[in-house]
Amino acid sequence: EVQLVESGGGLVQAGGSLRLSCAASGFSFEAHAIGWFRQAPGKEREREAVSVISSSDDANTYYARSVKGRFTISRDNAKSTVYLQMNSLKPEDTDVYYCAASTFTVATLGGLYNYWGQGTQVAVSS
Repeated sequence: EVQLVESGGGLVQAGGSLRLSCAASGFSFEAHAIGWFRQAPGKEREREAVSVISSSDDANTYYARSVKGRFTISRDNAKSTVYLQMNSLKPEDTDVYYCAASTFTVATLGGLYNYWGQGTQVAVSS
């Protein structure tokens, strides 16, 4: 059974940090790009990833402009886990964060992802 399980969300003050984790099982983790997407309250999930890490050995990364310089994505293939370190958090980062896996080496659009987690809530107070 394919599973992606997010954890690490919570409530933090503006300027604070959180580290999200995405633990994967049931598929060839190292052969998939992993992306983080977010969904604001009352809105549809954003089509484009917040951040992506490729499946290639050099682990290329992508960051949306809104998080570049504040978020860092990494992966540990031995643990089948991807991390999203979020620093300098802002109230507008308040969302449900989802991790997803794609068979593409790298992909930023949600439509290119095959497997999705259930999400973890991040709330940033001002």
